[in-house]
Amino acid sequence: MTPLPPGATIGILGGGQLGRMLAGAAAQLGFDVLIYSPEDDPPAGRVAAGAFQADWDDAEALREFAAACDVITLEFENVPVESVRIIEVAGKRVLPGAASLSVSQDRLAEKTFLNQHGIATAPFHRIDAAGDIAPALASLGTAGVLKTRRDGYDGKGQAWVRSPQGAEAAWAAIGAAPAILEGAIAFDCEISVLVARGQDGTTTSWAPPRNTHKDGILDRSVVPSGLPKGVEEEARRKAMHLAEALGHVGVLALEFFVLPDGTLLANEFAPRVHNSGHCTPEACKTGQFEQHIRCVAGWPLGDTYRLFDAEMINLIGEAGHVDPAKLGPEDVLTLYGKREARPGRKMGHITRRLAPRKD
Repeated sequence: MTPLPPGATIGILGGGQLGRMLAGAAAQLGFDVLIYSPEDDPPAGRVAAGAFQADWDDAEALREFAAACDVITLEFENVPVESVRIIEVAGKRVLPGAASLSVSQDRLAEKTFLNQHGIATAPFHRIDAAGDIAPALASLGTAGVLKTRRDGYDGKGQAWVRSPQGAEAAWAAIGAAPAILEGAIAFDCEISVLVARGQDGTTTSWAPPRNTHKDGILDRSVVPSGLPKGVEEEARRKAMHLAEALGHVGVLALEFFVLPDGTLLANEFAPRVHNSGHCTPEACKTGQFEQHIRCVAGWPLGDTYRLFDAEMINLIGEAGHVDPAKLGPEDVLTLYGKREARPGRKMGHITRRLAPRKD
């Protein structure tokens, strides 16, 4: 594909905070952005050149959106694959495409794909009914996490199963939806690897952040991770291999559990820019949002070298009401433009530059 010139129009499927930050990065590089979202007054739509409000199954609106854009990307992985196909049939590229979406949208397909490509995960079993849970738990030999195959995020759609007697309650807790039962892992920490893959197959990555969660939601990410260099390099290799196996174009995040001996087990991947990479614009030469736009536009990838040690702190719910006067001199505040703070809702984040990189 010929690189897009400044002034071209990039479409983004989805109107949340990731779309908002992608739109800002695209505008900085001289592109116009159009947002497609079923939501009324989406945060991304208020910083873009324009917004389409229509449902994901509105084929006419999707074709109209496609006609207004030169290339299209997405900000979250639950965009229906059929919507992407409608746009592609209309003659416009969606990057990343249906392959990355279809694998990431189903946890069974995702973990199977990872294993098939030499990326180990925790042991898991397919669960189609409450009666499947007890024998799967016996096979795992320990407690397990029951996870819906589709639509779960930020701790939603999950329930612990610690004994066969808890099977029915766990099944009810996830809405009796098709699921997997994943074996409990005694891990030391969690990291994520963000990679970017261009249209020419060039792949690069950022230093993996160490992540901590509260109530199933990412609380903070810190770089450097403090792990041995060999562990980080292996994680980056695996994430790059995943991007290549998918034929992915754009940024992709692969989360890992790190066991006490340094063994890596993949948790899940997101075929998009990611919460754990929010410190990259302030800490690195090229941040994840600019890099994703470069990929989609067919431009050369930027240098991901980390300039600063940094941490990213999520602002959840009422924590999003930040007094700017209380920010430190190395704090960079990003608010997402959401109208209402609710428990568990990501309202913004703070990136704190800790020190210039020393190694």
